[in-house]
Amino acid sequence: MAPLIRRSTPALLVMLLATACIPAPERPASTQRPAPAPSATPPKTKPPRVTKRAATPTPAPVPAPQPQAPPPPPPPAVSEAASPPPPPAWQIRTVTPSAVEVSAQTYVVKPGDTLRGISDKTGAASEAIARINRIEPPFKILVGQKLKIPGGRYHKVGKGETGIAIARAYGVEWKRIAEINDLEEPYILRDGQRLLLPSQREVAGMSADERAAAFRVDIEDLISGSEPALATSEQPAPPVPTAAKPVAPTVAVAEPSRFDGRFAWPVRGPVLRGFGRYSSGQINQGINIGTPRGTPIAAAADGVVAYVGQDIPAYGTLVLLRHGDGWISAYGYADSITVTRGQKVVKGQTIAKSGSSPYTPEPQLHFEIRNGLKPVNPLTYLPSRS
Repeated sequence: MAPLIRRSTPALLVMLLATACIPAPERPASTQRPAPAPSATPPKTKPPRVTKRAATPTPAPVPAPQPQAPPPPPPPAVSEAASPPPPPAWQIRTVTPSAVEVSAQTYVVKPGDTLRGISDKTGAASEAIARINRIEPPFKILVGQKLKIPGGRYHKVGKGETGIAIARAYGVEWKRIAEINDLEEPYILRDGQRLLLPSQREVAGMSADERAAAFRVDIEDLISGSEPALATSEQPAPPVPTAAKPVAPTVAVAEPSRFDGRFAWPVRGPVLRGFGRYSSGQINQGINIGTPRGTPIAAAADGVVAYVGQDIPAYGTLVLLRHGDGWISAYGYADSITVTRGQKVVKGQTIAKSGSSPYTPEPQLHFEIRNGLKPVNPLTYLPSRS
């Protein structure tokens, strides 16, 4: 993966437009925001930066159990008896490749020009033009100013398109596109936005494994590339109170603005497998909690349901909750679900019933906490059970 440049926020994007899944060892995660240091450190990766968040949970002084090497996993399986969720946005709104090749050039600012207007004239992304020319908010440009126009392949985003669908249209990983465009949370795309794509030379040099990875989905993709693009001034839809009136998959959902900083245990039971890397080379990005099949799974904190589905086989039926300030919790191996995408939930509310893992016959819940895209040790942020 190529290194990140520097991220632009959704607010910057709006100003510019106005002025002018268990573990996937081979998939890296993003840089953690400032937060209390966990007691176990996941593998080093080279992920995209994320912005600093205001609220961080207070760690509880509970040490993680010493990981024991798990048995070799069988082929992934999807949890049985799970209610089928509606198809995700990237399956409903597919993308047709329409990228334009732009030559690197110099543009002289004319009277009445804006960065958006220059973007429309040249085909390059307004954000990329601002970055390469070090133009900061409020993105003022002067008549006669010479601007560098970065060359490359650019895709113009259409309303309702998702990052995952765009990446699949060009046969590359969404994570790669997010990196080279300096995207950051909440990863909302806008109609008319231009995204720089990996060059044709880079794509031609991809290995068979890299090509296959472009069509696999992981939790990082769900967090950063599953929300549909909004119109220029459109805002994400507010969450709904119940599953009776679900938000359409093609509508972006707003996440909570603030997190209260406290998580609770989603189920009672022993920790069967701890967080971190094992001697076998396997990585557990959360913890596995033993619990009888059909046990109610409680939301670990107030939040909004960001995803319900089975697009990552190793997680079975998976539920993702956004809690605000970039904090996310994940619940894998669900046997049945009681919530829908876009639904508001409160701490302790039942969101699903537990099932079993494809890695062991023992019924259990796989639970993760993420700070942005980066998984952290849940035992560091959960209260003591002593």
